[in-house]
Amino acid sequence: MRVIVIGGGPAGMMAAISAKQNGNEVILLEKMKSLGRKLLITGKGRCNITSSLGMDEFIKNTPCNGMFLHSCYQNYTNKDIIQFLKEQGLKVKEERGHRIFPVTDKSEDVLKCFTQKLKQLGVIVKQDMQVTQILVKAENNIKKVIGVKVNDEVIEAEKVILATGGRSYPLTGSTGDGYELVKKLGHNIIHIKPSLVPLTSCEKYMCQQLQGLSLKNVGIQLIDSETRKIIYKDFGEMLFTHFGVSGPIILSASAHLVHYPKVEAKFKQEAIKLIIDFKPALTEEKLNQRILRDFQEAKNRQFKNSLDRLLPQKLIPVIISRSDIDSNKQVNSITKEERRKLTKLLKNFVVKINGFRPIEEAIITSGGVCTKEINPKTMESKKIKGLYFAGEIIDVDSYTGGFNLQIAYSTGYTAGMLKE
Repeated sequence: MRVIVIGGGPAGMMAAISAKQNGNEVILLEKMKSLGRKLLITGKGRCNITSSLGMDEFIKNTPCNGMFLHSCYQNYTNKDIIQFLKEQGLKVKEERGHRIFPVTDKSEDVLKCFTQKLKQLGVIVKQDMQVTQILVKAENNIKKVIGVKVNDEVIEAEKVILATGGRSYPLTGSTGDGYELVKKLGHNIIHIKPSLVPLTSCEKYMCQQLQGLSLKNVGIQLIDSETRKIIYKDFGEMLFTHFGVSGPIILSASAHLVHYPKVEAKFKQEAIKLIIDFKPALTEEKLNQRILRDFQEAKNRQFKNSLDRLLPQKLIPVIISRSDIDSNKQVNSITKEERRKLTKLLKNFVVKINGFRPIEEAIITSGGVCTKEINPKTMESKKIKGLYFAGEIIDVDSYTGGFNLQIAYSTGYTAGMLKE
């Protein structure tokens, strides 16, 4: 039969490959001038292909509807995508955090494997093609796909796979138009929100002072100060920006925060706090001893000139300000209580969080087509026969580490794999 795939990202390309391998005529429609635009920018242009963890861990790393993906993950695993790339001539390597990257460190080499395979199989690829309508016919109270409308032209098909992505990074083509297509067909769209996105703070002046400061090996906790609940904790890299905070551990934190109950109300109440531990390798006692040693070596200096060995230069004025210790005070005059307070500050530096950056800056979109309206074994719509979904358009999202791309491959493969 004829299968139309709408969207030329990793989910769409995989769906087209899978459908073609099942002996169908396949047409892949992409509204941009080239395929895989978003794939090219993943992993900072290096493409974090997948993770080496077991597939059950993929479900654990998917806070939103992880169990929905169980069948897809059985159909197409991380080992399958690695094998696929190998067959196309691309080797991979494993890095910290079980992350899998191409040995070349180039996302374009991953994209090349997909486009090569599409060509080898004879998939018809049409670019610069905007789908404006999915055509449906009702027979005996059963709605069935009959084709699509593209640039005022009708293309007939017995099966349509929608893989248009979310609303993050709109310049890559993810503008949310897929949601509008399925809304018209009666599908429910779960509220669209940014995920894997930087966080904003109401403490603008402090953040602007620290703008550009990149920190490695710090510990963070995201807490609800009203309930004292720890929403998320992590260790790694982060950075300060003019609006708040960003970096790998902050993006991961946002994926937890986006699903936290009544989070918008909590933001308004200034209840969400980021607690940074600048010295996670040291206990408070060890850090206090370290500061004491530094103070003894700099006992004739002023406090403002005594922290160079302990902290990055940009951080020092902010720490001094928050410590309530006079910056001009001689180090040998600093009391034990003041030193203890400084130690606690370095282990528990508070940044009030009041929101997410816009969805256009998010790596992925949280929300999408309601999973209750999709058959998890086939990715077919429960409302319209012949309509299938793949990738970010579905209401599933994961943490960083290659999990979201694996969702794309697994759902795409599943959507394309069945002949009927």
